[in-house]
Amino acid sequence: MNYMSDKLKIKISIADRVYPLNIDPSQEEGLRKAAKKIEEMIKQFEQSYAVRDKQDVLAMCALQFASRTEQNIIDKKTMNLETEEKLNTINSFLDQILS
Repeated sequence: MNYMSDKLKIKISIADRVYPLNIDPSQEEGLRKAAKKIEEMIKQFEQSYAVRDKQDVLAMCALQFASRTEQNIIDKKTMNLETEEKLNTINSFLDQILS
């Protein structure tokens, strides 16, 4: 079985550059959506902050995406701790009732 035959060749455009990629077909939708979001964010930064240097705009996009990811991780940890505390409270309550 040829490993490369399972790959899909696509081109993704970001910040006026085209990037040819060999990907698993299952990755295509996610990559295209991500590229579209990056392009939208680039336009937003350019309009809102009058930033013309693509390097600066791409750095700001990277920072925004990374901070969202980190915040999601923090939020999930907080939610997991709160859920664990509630379950422990319910468990203690049930232990009291059943004893």
